[in-house]
Amino acid sequence: MRAVRALFSRLASFFSSLFGRTPDAPSGFVEIELDDSIEALDEIEHIVVLMLENRSFDHMLGYLSLEPNELDVDGLQAGMANEYAGRSYPISKLERTAFIKAQDPCHSGECVDRQVAGGNGGFAADFIETRADPASAEPVVVMGYYDGEQLPVYDFLARRFCVCDRWFCSVKGATFPNRLYAAAGRAAGSRDNASPPTYHLPSFVRRLDAAGATWRWYTHELFATIWAIDRDYLPKTFGNVRPFSSPFSSEDFFSAAKSGALPDVAWIDPNFVDVGGAAGSNDDHPPSDVRAGQELVLRVLNALVESPAWERTLLVLTYDEHGGFFDHVEPPSADDDDPRPEFHSYGPRVPAIVASARVRAGTSHELFDHTSIIKTCLARFCRREDGLIPDMGARVNAANHLGVLLEKDVQVARPENAALEGLVAELRRWRAESLQEEVTVQRDAVPPDPAALTDFQEDYMAAREAVLDSMTPSERAEAAKALGMTGASSGGSAGFSGRPR
Repeated sequence: MRAVRALFSRLASFFSSLFGRTPDAPSGFVEIELDDSIEALDEIEHIVVLMLENRSFDHMLGYLSLEPNELDVDGLQAGMANEYAGRSYPISKLERTAFIKAQDPCHSGECVDRQVAGGNGGFAADFIETRADPASAEPVVVMGYYDGEQLPVYDFLARRFCVCDRWFCSVKGATFPNRLYAAAGRAAGSRDNASPPTYHLPSFVRRLDAAGATWRWYTHELFATIWAIDRDYLPKTFGNVRPFSSPFSSEDFFSAAKSGALPDVAWIDPNFVDVGGAAGSNDDHPPSDVRAGQELVLRVLNALVESPAWERTLLVLTYDEHGGFFDHVEPPSADDDDPRPEFHSYGPRVPAIVASARVRAGTSHELFDHTSIIKTCLARFCRREDGLIPDMGARVNAANHLGVLLEKDVQVARPENAALEGLVAELRRWRAESLQEEVTVQRDAVPPDPAALTDFQEDYMAAREAVLDSMTPSERAEAAKALGMTGASSGGSAGFSGRPR
């Protein structure tokens, strides 16, 4: 009988998808194995998630296997290459840490299918064939990688905490479908972003609320991605969305970390679009400079290390999807509630580092994807006395939780101040170089490149506008207050608009 019900459920999901409807979210509870990993996870009181944008594992952390160390990372090896039109495109170290818009690789569902075809042999071909301007096809940046010199914060974290070299994005597709998996455990019937990318999928924060757990969604600007994912829950999220950093709020991320008042779950949105904040984009989505992302990660790490809650905090650092950059590991198959075959595979690997005083340092080869974040939060903060956790669908149920990386006792010493100060000095030099470059451009009267949003930034701004313009005046006022805008120099909630200023 259970098998029959499951069959009817899958058929209903299939026919719903044909008519553009999203299957109803599962309800009820499921079992989770109660073992040493759960006991270790129970020592964690705060889970902090920072999900950046569009880089593959080999692109950002694959260099670790090219250097002598004891990390046992499944990364790049000399001689790896893609072939196209009779020419070999080998892996190579990138010299520039920022791209131009024309170099942003394709990462639609169709493009990813081509990239992973032939044993992940199609990255170079897809990049070259999808360039609107043939001149931007060289160099083939998707075969490039960075190393510890360009990514000093990741190098620091990788050698002290846990690198996950089997963390795959959840689907072979674009940003929002993968972020849907990270928050709702499923996509919305497509591997590409909706237009505009706003959705009605019940997210895991509903389960946190039902269990009485605390959570915050920290944002760099006037919009939070949870608003685009779970629009039907919008009014109930205002009390939990806060600024990442704000002189007008005592409840931003840094204030909470400093006082030891972090919530059970803290999700951080990076700054996705330059017009959304004073500091510029730091989400690592090309063409953003990856050193801006390093600066963001360091700020988060330092705040947590200095927090009185450090020894009971788990930092999860990962990326929504691979962004079209080369990775040599083929995506494995996956369980899913959507019956269509394209949803029964993970996407390519993405960078993932788990940092905690209780993590086993080194490299984990356990299989994870973005639904592992949900599984971890449910297992830690929504587990009932009978050991059951909320059912959020096949993908979440099959996911490994991050407790398997932990021990009950402290394993890693608090990072020393001198090491963190050294990282600050390295990034300060980058800031100085960037300023010098800007001064040189101005002195030489070189006209700046016209401001142009990437395809993702355009989608993000469309979601932002659609959600903010749908708010009632009272909802706008409540959201403005939550984000510390009331009484600010922007004129309070009057400046809270869906359109960029």
